[in-house]
Amino acid sequence: MTDSTDLLDIDSLLSTEELALRDRVRTFVDTEIKPHIARWYDTAYFPLEIVPQMAGLGLLGMHLEGYGCPGRSAVEYGLAALELEAGDSGLRTFVSVQGSLAMSAIHKHGSEEQKNEWLPRMAAGTAIGCFGLTEPTAGSDPGNMLTYARRDGDDWVINGSKRWIGLASVAQVAVIWAMTDDGVRGFVVPTDTPGFKATPIVQKLSMRASIQCDVELTDVRLPGSAMLPKAKGLRGPFECLNEARYGIIWGAMGAARDSYEAALGYARGRLQFDKPLAGYQLTQEKLVNMALEINKGTLLALQIGRLKDAGRLQKHQISVGKLNNCREAIAICREARTILGGNGITLDYSPLRHANNLESVRTYEGTDEVHLLILGQHITGIPAFR
Repeated sequence: MTDSTDLLDIDSLLSTEELALRDRVRTFVDTEIKPHIARWYDTAYFPLEIVPQMAGLGLLGMHLEGYGCPGRSAVEYGLAALELEAGDSGLRTFVSVQGSLAMSAIHKHGSEEQKNEWLPRMAAGTAIGCFGLTEPTAGSDPGNMLTYARRDGDDWVINGSKRWIGLASVAQVAVIWAMTDDGVRGFVVPTDTPGFKATPIVQKLSMRASIQCDVELTDVRLPGSAMLPKAKGLRGPFECLNEARYGIIWGAMGAARDSYEAALGYARGRLQFDKPLAGYQLTQEKLVNMALEINKGTLLALQIGRLKDAGRLQKHQISVGKLNNCREAIAICREARTILGGNGITLDYSPLRHANNLESVRTYEGTDEVHLLILGQHITGIPAFR
């Protein structure tokens, strides 16, 4: 974090290697994303041209070992997510869908053949993946998915629909979760398979510099070897979702930090009633409250990252981070916009763009309500989902 944000010398808790990686990603965001993001967001354009650079920085499948993957720590991945989302949630989401969802599914649950076929290409950015779990009528309750895979001799035939599937229209491979006679199973589906159709969702008010799609699967025929052999039941996709949720814990603080810095810079330079906005008590209160929550949220993310690296992270702790940091980040971005006044509704400044994006980030990989209920069950021992 910059000096104006890091009130607690959080940088001193990071190793030399962690700081170096953080700084490399920050430089990439400052030079390759921030100068263009207003145009990309305005025109709803996802910049595929920067994917090779992301791969070159080791951002794809960053936390995975072997098969050409970078094998970095959870904290290093978190720091990268924070810096990417300081650029835009859509660009951090690309790294999350590619690495934490699609690649993680194959890495955790795939056969050696599946791993060797897809992971090296995905780590190099020459193949893009997507993760098909959510359906038009099954978001927070994926156990009621309608997509179905039936056996036909040695093959599988899949029919169904998925919605809000990131990257599906530009992906070469999809991990599709479907109900079978043996419960929920995952399948590795090359997107050029007949019957696979991905249609981008347009007219979005959020995540405009990224791609989300409707996916239709019509008699998609796959060989028996397409099934992920180690994933049975909802535990398979949920393990991948927890990887994505972990990245969000860090990423949300990146959006918050960038919004705070935009508001602080504006307040220092904007004169009202003959002195800078930053010189007024009400403005300082807003800035202080923002900085406090960014420091607390970053410390929370770091603690969760250290627990993950130590192999001691528990599922409810991911919900603590996702719920808290998304909730606080969106409040920070909205408050930052108030300091910018009317100018804050333009794409000349980042806070409202970040706030709009966080409406999606707050919803996907588990809504506030889902994480509240996960934590409620942990605290009371009583599930209250139904």
